[in-house]
Amino acid sequence: MFKRLALAAAVMAGFSLQAQAATTLTVYTALEAEQLSAYKKAFEAQNPDIEIKWVRDSTGIITAKLLAEKDRPQADAVWGLAASSLAILDQQGMLEKYAPEHLDSIGANYRDAANPPAWVGMDVWAATICFNTVEAEKQGLAKPVSWEDLTKPEYQGKIVMPNPASSGTGFLDVSAWLQTFGEKQGWAYMDGLHQNIGQYVHSGSKPCKLAAAGEFPIGISFEYPAVQLKRQGAPLDIVLPKEGLGWEIEATGIVKGTDQLDAAKKLADFSASPAAMNLYKENFAVLAAPGIAKPQTELPADYEQRLIKNDFAWASQNRDQILAEWRKRYDGKSEKLPQ
Repeated sequence: MFKRLALAAAVMAGFSLQAQAATTLTVYTALEAEQLSAYKKAFEAQNPDIEIKWVRDSTGIITAKLLAEKDRPQADAVWGLAASSLAILDQQGMLEKYAPEHLDSIGANYRDAANPPAWVGMDVWAATICFNTVEAEKQGLAKPVSWEDLTKPEYQGKIVMPNPASSGTGFLDVSAWLQTFGEKQGWAYMDGLHQNIGQYVHSGSKPCKLAAAGEFPIGISFEYPAVQLKRQGAPLDIVLPKEGLGWEIEATGIVKGTDQLDAAKKLADFSASPAAMNLYKENFAVLAAPGIAKPQTELPADYEQRLIKNDFAWASQNRDQILAEWRKRYDGKSEKLPQ
């Protein structure tokens, strides 16, 4: 009996030591909250000795946090942040260049061009208008088909969109308008749009959620929440403006100086793997690895062809100036950040 108890105690002690020895990987992300559990579970199933500790917020806030921590990094890796943000971190020398397994399967336009790369793409998200058909009918509003339509007087106070300083979706909108229309005309367009904005909010998905709830008939958002909310029965039409869609790459990178470099590399390996792509395809119509995505019936078959030609280097290099100008012109309608 004593021997059995001693053996059991030794086994329990071994389990305890093993649990204590598990590596905790601090991962910063701007992924949608409902995606985190599935991604964490899949990674940890393949890497049972590593536990992910998420730090999640919107793109602009996570980017600002990483930059503020430059001299004393708190994150080990980034999994799910705009490529334009990761490009800024790379310019600051904050990312560990690493070629993950399966890098050859990633499309050349969906990863950092350097070899080895500083960041590697996961999937693409793009600008979308969420249009509440029930509220629009009540208010006698026609469905917009273009970005220009959103400047019509009938939409005054009817539109909600993300703040580009805090939301990656908001920034891709502003960057895309400046690239599509030209800088002078782009700001003129936003001046007109501003007259119709009810509020700028600090999340890319929130405008679509507000539109689905009927709080605003029109939300400038991106396709993921639009598709999810429509599937749940929200009275939404998903409008893809005819001038083309601004877009961003959701991407992964390793923070330079991490004490958990081996574990962070395993995360980068997983993020670029077919197993991860099969997770991403449940949420996005365009993936960094071609040939895996499945059609989403809520989106047109030529969805990827509707993405504008996007100069990510220009967007990241000019981000600070763009945001400073945007704040000067439009910040008066911004939602207050929680204290």
